[in-house]
Amino acid sequence: MVHEHSILVRLKVTLYKLYNGQSSNAVRFSYGMLLFDVLTILFFIVSSMLPPSPWYLIADVIIGIIVFLDFLARFWLARRKLRYLTRMTTIADIIVIFSLLAPAFLGSFIFLRVLRALRLLRSYHVLKDLRKRYAFFRQREEIVESVLNLIVFLFIITALVYVLQVKTNPGINNYVDALYFTVATLTTTGFGDVTLQGQSGHLLAVVMMVVGITLFLRLVQSIFKPVKVKYRCPKCGLNRHDTDAVHCKHCGKILNIETEGL
Repeated sequence: MVHEHSILVRLKVTLYKLYNGQSSNAVRFSYGMLLFDVLTILFFIVSSMLPPSPWYLIADVIIGIIVFLDFLARFWLARRKLRYLTRMTTIADIIVIFSLLAPAFLGSFIFLRVLRALRLLRSYHVLKDLRKRYAFFRQREEIVESVLNLIVFLFIITALVYVLQVKTNPGINNYVDALYFTVATLTTTGFGDVTLQGQSGHLLAVVMMVVGITLFLRLVQSIFKPVKVKYRCPKCGLNRHDTDAVHCKHCGKILNIETEGL
């Protein structure tokens, strides 16, 4: 019993060093998990656009096991376990794990594949790691985050359109059709060759037009016109300020930020 306890303690210490340490092994592990996150996100996006294949089931199970083990390790290391479980990214990972492993026992369901779009929420964790390790992402943090928000928003809305319409709408036969309709609607282009059908489709269209278009335009605007500007305060050194800032929020020094007016 004591021996088993010591093994668990050593295992926990090893995992803690890998997830939170600064050693060469911890850095390699961090890069490996970062690469895994990026590849799985790309895999879910691409595979959603392609017809079903037996290879996807095998890949899903392998990815599901890795994500599940990563989830268990992070949960074990978390000091506030309840708080960890209530995080948006943690809930998304639990849903994704279910969507990856359930088809192996219950059969493949379309809505399960679409749920994997929630893995895009993991992109925020990826961005956090990139920002921590690369000056390029720190310098362009706001633009990169705005692009990420736009991509996550776009693909989650597309997933909803796809799962609600693919079996009943002749105009939406695959994920690409759903993506085409979503982009056409959110950009207010509205070609009219694809429309949502049924009450659920009409309600979703209303939400997209009332809420989605406004949010979409704000996300696009934030990419080309960030909320913050880079201007180093001559007194305290704070280098990020509101575009219309007159005083530094940190020290109160009068600033002279160039603006284009209203």
